[in-house]
Amino acid sequence: MTSKKASRRPPIHMIDSEADAITDLAIAAAKRLPQVSAMLLEEIGRATIRTAAQMPDDVVTMYATVDFIDEGGEKEHSYQLVYPGDADISAGRISILTPVGAGLIGLREGQSILWPDRDGRERALKIVKVARERAAN
Repeated sequence: MTSKKASRRPPIHMIDSEADAITDLAIAAAKRLPQVSAMLLEEIGRATIRTAAQMPDDVVTMYATVDFIDEGGEKEHSYQLVYPGDADISAGRISILTPVGAGLIGLREGQSILWPDRDGRERALKIVKVARERAAN
């Protein structure tokens, strides 16, 4: 029987090229953002790595738009997950180098994760919907 409660670390999936790029970002940001860097590297280490063509459409990848609920405040959010240079929270683009961005990568619709916010408080984030653009191959 599957529990609907948030898991500390549910199974995640990442695209191989994105995992490589995010690893490089996390290593480069280690001195500036040690907590986010460590969380990202841990997530990459436990992810199932796939090619872009093998990735199911309901998985959060870079440039996917993610609707999720912060179960602590019961508020629904919708953001596009982007690299730091493209981030603009007022335009709905959240960086992978934020605690929330690091927590969302690799999750599937319906999954929840217990994840620390900027203040270190653990929050339950639940993925409601993932919209990904298909790469033209």
